[in-house]
Amino acid sequence: MNTVPLLRPQSTTRRQLPVTTRQLLRTRFTPSFPASTSMFPESTVSRAVLVFVAISVSVLLLYGAADSLRFQSSSSGYSFNIFPSLSNSNNSDSKLSINDDGDDGDDYKLEKVLKDAAMEDKTVIIATLNEAWAAPNTIIDLFLESFRIGQGTRRLLNHLVIVALDRKAYKRCMEFHAHCFALITQGLDFHDEAYFMTPAYLEMMWRRIDFLRSVLQMGYNFVFTDADIMWFRDPFPRFYLDADFQIACDHFLGNSSDIQNRPNGGFNYVKSNNRTIEFYKFWYSSRETYPGYHDQDVLNFIKFDPFIEDLGLKMRFLDTAFFGGLCEPSKDLNLVCTMHANCCYGLDSKLHDLRIMLQDWKTFLSLPPALKRSSSMLWRVPQNCSLNSLRRYDSPEKSVQQSLQQ
Repeated sequence: MNTVPLLRPQSTTRRQLPVTTRQLLRTRFTPSFPASTSMFPESTVSRAVLVFVAISVSVLLLYGAADSLRFQSSSSGYSFNIFPSLSNSNNSDSKLSINDDGDDGDDYKLEKVLKDAAMEDKTVIIATLNEAWAAPNTIIDLFLESFRIGQGTRRLLNHLVIVALDRKAYKRCMEFHAHCFALITQGLDFHDEAYFMTPAYLEMMWRRIDFLRSVLQMGYNFVFTDADIMWFRDPFPRFYLDADFQIACDHFLGNSSDIQNRPNGGFNYVKSNNRTIEFYKFWYSSRETYPGYHDQDVLNFIKFDPFIEDLGLKMRFLDTAFFGGLCEPSKDLNLVCTMHANCCYGLDSKLHDLRIMLQDWKTFLSLPPALKRSSSMLWRVPQNCSLNSLRRYDSPEKSVQQSLQQ
């Protein structure tokens, strides 16, 4: 920060020079002009000099104050670029918009939203939402219903931040939820359903990674959850206390430290520290190393990279017994925390199976306690979300195994 030196106040008592010295200085530094040249009187010149000095000092002080304000603004956490990659791109139209009116007041700043939603340890739950999933009687309604009927999950809604990717999703969020943030980038439109592995899908996934990196840099831990994940129990008791980064799996091999596990990027719990911030930067930059792949495929590549070990990042994989999905359902409803509509193509198929999943959970909750404990009840899904449906829609360029990473 540039600072202006303090002006030393002048003493009220001036040291007088000898008369001869004063006369010599006046003779040496007072210019003489031809008699024909009309000049200001000496007193007028002195006043002009004083005015000039006063103006100069004022300008310096104002410049220093402005520079100080610029520093305070940049370090407050309110002025930052969510996607620094956009500022370096050739797309001059890329711009983050905070709300539909163009008003970027403090109430709509990301840090304000995070602070209002955070737990005591600065942990928030984050879900992203676009218009297709925000429509009435669709994904977002089922998502919120699961919180309301789950065991110990209703209170977690107080800590949920819904990040809207388009204006209609933001408006809908404001109708039913307290903590909404509009992450709208001009020139990019995410309002339609983003079909798996299309350019819009890939762009949305990578924007998500970069956004989550910014949340970590602001000092917040987060649980990221896709909106097609049903929350049936409080997951926090099942998280590993010593992990920096822990993530759900499409397929769990039985060992939470085995990097051969197949992670699913739709659900993860990340603590904010230097290791995770650098990891997310590395993850995001690796999209250039593996062009055409989505974030989850790239994670499966980079989890073997020596850089991860050099970082000292503690990565753990979550057991599907507690964090299941349609790829590998949780087998015991007495243990399940979350269930993900993964391994599923298309919004209609997801909605069909999620509704059945919620009904299965309600049926389980209606059982007497003794029957719950001894229940061997199984999920009735997947139905429309079947591997056969995936194979029908799978493109020749992508294997079924890659499609399972949705």
